[in-house]
Amino acid sequence: MASGVDPNKVILTGENPFIRLSESEGGEFTTRSSFWRVLLSPGGPGHVLSIESELTDNKPRIYSDNIAMARWLQGALEQYMHPPFGDQGLEVIEAEFQSSGDLRSFWMETIVSRDDEITMTWYDLGEPFVAHSEPGSRPTMPHGVYTVLIPAAGARLVINEESARGRPFPQDRGGTPSSTSCLAFSETWLSVR
Repeated sequence: MASGVDPNKVILTGENPFIRLSESEGGEFTTRSSFWRVLLSPGGPGHVLSIESELTDNKPRIYSDNIAMARWLQGALEQYMHPPFGDQGLEVIEAEFQSSGDLRSFWMETIVSRDDEITMTWYDLGEPFVAHSEPGSRPTMPHGVYTVLIPAAGARLVINEESARGRPFPQDRGGTPSSTSCLAFSETWLSVR
């Protein structure tokens, strides 16, 4: 990258905040969620929320406002990141998405479907940092990514006024203090050209 231009192909750009909660440090996740606000992808723009929690009977659910993009995302990325979210046999539940907040203190995503109202909140935000991996550099993921991560010491996920149990815990990312729950903005996914 001496020229300053990454030679790889851009396959997605947008946001991918996540909340992963557990009841003890290093414990199994009791809630795992992956939120996407996609600006550019082969499936077009839109939003997707993949969630698995005791609030969903420990079964994955997918919410979206663009089913084509949701299916592309499942096959291109989610199947590698958390295989249950990549199951294209899952129903995609139609939903509306809205964000609010101030990155100096908190961020909230609100997802509303016919049957559910979900809020995801990140707070007690840490210092932003850039994480990067090259395509093919991770054994379980063929794609590379650039992302600005903002770790959250506090996070809450609520479905229909019921809060998921557990909390985020500190997590080291390549020597940088982070969290099991982060905002992930300016995210760009790459494949080998």
